[in-house]
Amino acid sequence: MPNPYVVPGGRFTEIYYWDSYFTMLGFGPEQAKLQRGMVDNFAHLITTYGHVPNGNRSYYLSRSQPPFFFKMVELTNPEHPAKAFAAYLRALKAEYRYWMNGADRLKPGQAAARVVRMANGALLNRYWDDRDAPRDEAYRVDVTAATASGRTASLVYRNLRAGAESGWDYSSRWFADGKSLGSVRTSDIVPPDLNSLMFGLEGAIADGCAELHDQACVTIFRGKARARASAMRRHLWNGTTGLYDDYLWTGQRLLGNVSAASLYPLFFRVASQAEADSTARVVERELLKPGGLVTTNITTGQQWDAPNGWAPLQWIAVGGLRNYGETQLAETIARRWLTTVAKVYADTGKLLEKYDVVTLRPGGGGEYPLQDGFGWTNGTTIGLMKLYPGVPGSISKPAITASGDSAARSTPWP
Repeated sequence: MPNPYVVPGGRFTEIYYWDSYFTMLGFGPEQAKLQRGMVDNFAHLITTYGHVPNGNRSYYLSRSQPPFFFKMVELTNPEHPAKAFAAYLRALKAEYRYWMNGADRLKPGQAAARVVRMANGALLNRYWDDRDAPRDEAYRVDVTAATASGRTASLVYRNLRAGAESGWDYSSRWFADGKSLGSVRTSDIVPPDLNSLMFGLEGAIADGCAELHDQACVTIFRGKARARASAMRRHLWNGTTGLYDDYLWTGQRLLGNVSAASLYPLFFRVASQAEADSTARVVERELLKPGGLVTTNITTGQQWDAPNGWAPLQWIAVGGLRNYGETQLAETIARRWLTTVAKVYADTGKLLEKYDVVTLRPGGGGEYPLQDGFGWTNGTTIGLMKLYPGVPGSISKPAITASGDSAARSTPWP
């Protein structure tokens, strides 16, 4: 990399894509040069490889991760984001081409790489990986899952890799039977989180083009964003559950998943007010726990399911709910999450990768041990404390009420 950068921590000793946005939320004015350097690093990766890899290892080059680059760019000039988008427009457009590669040749009901053309002709995105071999970083896990599945091994490997591109590796969202790694079908699913990000990227490109007075570009990308929002409303809104949902494009049906991914359309302002109101009520009922927002309402032993909560999803939830006037629920999530981080810090002296938000203790599950660090926990903790000053304020070993709200603390937050 051409510039210094911050890694997540623990076993993750190289740069990771979507982690970096949430880590950067904690940067102060004194880290402006570091922040700009990291954004330039990601632009360098796009220029060099055509996309941002999952992480900076050669075996990650076959996939990316949730495309948060435009949100990192925005952090370089939050008062005038269009100016920031204009400055990085070439890289933003190049990343967009990567995610939309193959769209032009698709017929309705077909998919290519990361693009799906729905039965009515609308274009949406899915997660994918260009390889169909076991992951280098989890070879034994993948071979074991494929062998036990009874399915074609290459199909299992491709979908496990696509699940890794999602960042949610792994969750019941991606499993046909809701529990088994071998039933993974990530590439068959059109998810609301990825498509909300793509809506945001289209808007960022349009804003950057407007700053450069390129009206033709503005018209094209505003149109793409409008078309995507319409397609998301038609295909991904689940009126039965009252949430944006994962869509099984190979079966042309919604899956009925209740997960924190449903808050992405609020964070990126895709949702209508009525959809946001409905989402807030379902999230409050199904996903709000004493220690913050749980990832899904299903316990499977996978790390992106209950009882775990993750820092990036708390940030997305709080920001999304605030966008639609759900300020009380947003603050409740933030307070409970910060209380969890503070309690576990008081107990262990560490900030961690993930947390059990049901019992307010370190998280678990998945295919590797819980990691210390942790970049996105550090960044979002600082970001949420800025939004809600005095929470957690100061800590010792806080008493936790039944609702998850903490009593007074005495030891200063480090």
